[in-house]
Amino acid sequence: MTDPAQPPATVREATLAVLRDMGMTTVFGNPGSTELPMFRDLPPDFRYVLGLQESVVVGMADGYAQATRRAALVNLHSAIGVGHAMGAVFNAYRNRTPLVVTAGQQARALLAGEPYLFSEDATLLPRPYVKWSREPARAEDVPAAIARAFHVAMSPPRGPAFVSIPVDDWDRPAEPVAPHRVSQVLRAGADEMAELAEALAGARRPVFVAGAAVDQEGAFDATVRLAEAHGARVWAAPMSSRCAFPETHPLFAGFLPPTREGVLECFADADLVLVLGAPVFTYRLVGSGPYVPAGAKVFQLTDDPQQAAWTPVGTSLVTGVRPAVEELLGHPPHHPRPAPARRPLPAPAEAAEHITVAYLMRTLDVQRPPDSVIVEEAPSSRPVMCEYLPNRGPESFYTCAGGGLGLGLPSAVGMLLGRPGRRVVAVIGDGSMMYSIQALWSASQLGSVPMTVIVVNNGGYSTVHQFARALGMEKPVGADLPGIDFAGLALAQGCRGARVSRAAALPAALAEALSADGPYLLDVVVG
Repeated sequence: MTDPAQPPATVREATLAVLRDMGMTTVFGNPGSTELPMFRDLPPDFRYVLGLQESVVVGMADGYAQATRRAALVNLHSAIGVGHAMGAVFNAYRNRTPLVVTAGQQARALLAGEPYLFSEDATLLPRPYVKWSREPARAEDVPAAIARAFHVAMSPPRGPAFVSIPVDDWDRPAEPVAPHRVSQVLRAGADEMAELAEALAGARRPVFVAGAAVDQEGAFDATVRLAEAHGARVWAAPMSSRCAFPETHPLFAGFLPPTREGVLECFADADLVLVLGAPVFTYRLVGSGPYVPAGAKVFQLTDDPQQAAWTPVGTSLVTGVRPAVEELLGHPPHHPRPAPARRPLPAPAEAAEHITVAYLMRTLDVQRPPDSVIVEEAPSSRPVMCEYLPNRGPESFYTCAGGGLGLGLPSAVGMLLGRPGRRVVAVIGDGSMMYSIQALWSASQLGSVPMTVIVVNNGGYSTVHQFARALGMEKPVGADLPGIDFAGLALAQGCRGARVSRAAALPAALAEALSADGPYLLDVVVG
């Protein structure tokens, strides 16, 4: 009940109380006129992080939410701001990043017409790449809508939720929203788990496929123990956005290719395939033939009922990965299994006159701090990176599950905020850099933060060149990017920067970049 001696709370006050209760006191935004009343007299325990373009705003929030494992709050400017941000919202949706995205709307009194800066069908604009979208029918419903958006974003499978808020709602009266907790853990049924445990214990040649959800759910160490208990080779899921198994471990088999025929070849001798927190399977090219070898059993652990529904083969258990893996640890194999052959090591990456991608990645692997975080958005360099820059532990590697460019650099800035003191190394292609170069300004505003940006500069969209060759095209249009001064762009936004093009100079240049006090960009010209 409201105390009659106290003035009624406003929508703003009730919403700030909800945000505080949910732990969302960091706001990522780019303000506009329809959002300003939300932030009138913003309390000192709230922090506003400014991005210079809306896709940068969402990208920073994505990195922060992944680092903290909590939903991050985003504020965008009406329809145009949401439109600017949609590429990043798509990527966050594919990353399964929990976000509460708010956007301003014109005053309710004007919505009978078509006023300036209004968003027509505001709740449809971000769909289908948000889990839930709402413009509350009444001003007093806004705080409860924010609370619901948080719970939806945090419930498995996680992802963005959206609330559109008219500009004149914030000073209206509203009742406080009572604190409410929602369970976020799914567990498979006992009979389903018993069937899986018996099949795994009886298998002769089991193979695991580790996906991003292993790392997202904190199941990394348990997955290592399960693989060791069963002597199972472990493949990284195709196009996985996280490191889900130590890539130097004797049982690590490598990275599954995103083709049906390629996956089948990797599973040639398997009699059971256990897919942990990943689709079955992510393909990039059209293929044909069976999904797994004849006679092999397939079990999938996923918290996504929709993903389970389209899985084409085997048995899908809708469950959290961590509780399921921990339960399987209580079921050892029925018989001993021979140790599988180790993955062959890549050829040495030796220094030549010019810098190769392999030499860059090998040198970075040698020099990076052991607890550093790698954020990658260099698509054409990723296969070489997988060989020469192995990830060894949980929450050590992040890339974009959606394949869109522009999320990596701002996501690295969000990682800095979510894990203060831990060095973040962003490995970004030259083409990717220009999608969200403004994120360097936001990084510079953070002061002495341990952030290193490595630009893999091959002079263009190398992936486009690769696909063109596969299609029999001699030279694609619009795929070259000459003459960009990345170090100069960094300097103009308050960051230090340098350029290196000779292999002999790379170790010293990397050492300086990896020890810098404050954001530092190193433009590495690769041959």
